[in-house]
Amino acid sequence: MGGSWLADAVLYEVYPQSYADSNGDGIGDLRGVIDHLDHIASLGVDAIWFNPCFASPFVDAGYDVSDYLRIAPRYGTNDDLVELVERAGERGIRVILDLVVGHTSIEHPWFQRELHADGPDPDGDRYIWREDRPTTGWASDIPGTPAWVPSPGPRRGWYLKNFYDEQPALNFGWTSLDPDEPWRDAIDAPGPRRNRAALREIIDFWLSKGVAGFRVDMAFSLVKDYGVHPGVAASVEIWQEIRAWLDDAHPDAVLIPEGTEPRTDGPLAFDADFALVIHEAHGSLFDNRGAGVLPFHPPHEPFFEESGRGSTRFFLDAWAADREVDPQRPVLMATADHDYTRLRSGTRTVEQLGAALTFLMTWGNVPCLYYGDEIGMRYLPGMPDVEGAICNPDYNRAGCRTPMQWDASPNAGFSTADAADLYLPIDPDPDRPTVAAQRDDPGSTLTLVRELIALRRATPALQGRASIRVVHEDYPFAWVRGESHLVVVNPRRQVARVAVPEAQRAEPIWGSGVRVTDGALVVEGFGYGVLTLDAGA
Repeated sequence: MGGSWLADAVLYEVYPQSYADSNGDGIGDLRGVIDHLDHIASLGVDAIWFNPCFASPFVDAGYDVSDYLRIAPRYGTNDDLVELVERAGERGIRVILDLVVGHTSIEHPWFQRELHADGPDPDGDRYIWREDRPTTGWASDIPGTPAWVPSPGPRRGWYLKNFYDEQPALNFGWTSLDPDEPWRDAIDAPGPRRNRAALREIIDFWLSKGVAGFRVDMAFSLVKDYGVHPGVAASVEIWQEIRAWLDDAHPDAVLIPEGTEPRTDGPLAFDADFALVIHEAHGSLFDNRGAGVLPFHPPHEPFFEESGRGSTRFFLDAWAADREVDPQRPVLMATADHDYTRLRSGTRTVEQLGAALTFLMTWGNVPCLYYGDEIGMRYLPGMPDVEGAICNPDYNRAGCRTPMQWDASPNAGFSTADAADLYLPIDPDPDRPTVAAQRDDPGSTLTLVRELIALRRATPALQGRASIRVVHEDYPFAWVRGESHLVVVNPRRQVARVAVPEAQRAEPIWGSGVRVTDGALVVEGFGYGVLTLDAGA
């Protein structure tokens, strides 16, 4: 498999429409990213992960693709992406694209052809259609679950959607067939075979242009039978087939799933797992639910919260379970993402970010830094519903998608457009953080992030492959990496003290508010630090 570099890497997620607008239309674009590659390089990251850049009507912010082989015109051209890949490569930075293969837009030519047909495509339907009226099941108001939608065109019947009505599910077949439901195709039927072939063509097209790999949206829901393990396993088999081909055609290509790859009897197809901030383990560390509450949010008190009422136990149990199955498996963990609150959300202040960032950059994970988190941008509640941001009445994703804040010029340097024409409003706080204000400030969040990533890069024990041994799981949270470095964080406001044997031979080398006194670690409120361990002591 490709991607050996990934285990020790740091990724940087760019939401392209909010990063930098080079042409003054109010929407970020690839040229804007090219213009700011020096900033990205200064962070020390190894790869940029872009949210979907392909042609789209943007009902769901680009997660509704109308042409997989063309960059959305609002972002630029295919040549712009090639230039970006080349210029990033000159700085040692790879480019990873977001690949949405479980569904398309209703504007995709594939869907339009079937929508205007008299019946099933003689070459096999690419989508899932039925002529009989749905009566029970397969209908839900919960975002991300399938439902039948009446045909909006000449074709009779209903099609299956994945998320919004404008996102028809692609047909990769079913593991369970039923004569009473003839719309279920077998996974080796003509339609599913066409889609598997197209998936390979799309991947090959972009890898041949220098892209390093893909983060795959809804990777394990291609084959239906939702909630039934065989459907998930069959989806995994599709990716195993893709991986076998990649190992020959593009051996260095990286595949990263949305979520955790199910462990089946076959070989793993992806290069890592992605611990989602929404409802998986490390959400219990940071989640203060600033964006709202979804049905699958587990109740908990986040650990990185000033009251000190949280616990690391849920996270540590989940991490241990994953390590037991595959001790060397890289796991991506993000500061935030395009669907969820930023680290700085709710009542969380700038001074609280250091402990969280230290954890993410020194735990045994692959950190993913969400754009703007390097300067402490805020999650902004009450943002308008732009491009499907509000997918649940109580959940608004727009607050983590606001424009990048570059400097003190109008629109924070994001765009020369009128403020009313911006993709989303700029943070109205006159004291909003900016790159320009923090660039040369030794006490800034930006400086802290750069120092942390540089320390990680220079210290193999702090990267993804070294061992992890927790020595204290409460406040302060302390762990040993590679038996040579001790890391400690105290996310609560009150000072925390712990006497652990490692403190007897620990010497602080980086951090804030950490000292060793009488054989104990004393960590001020919101303190964090990295210490070396004297092997001879």
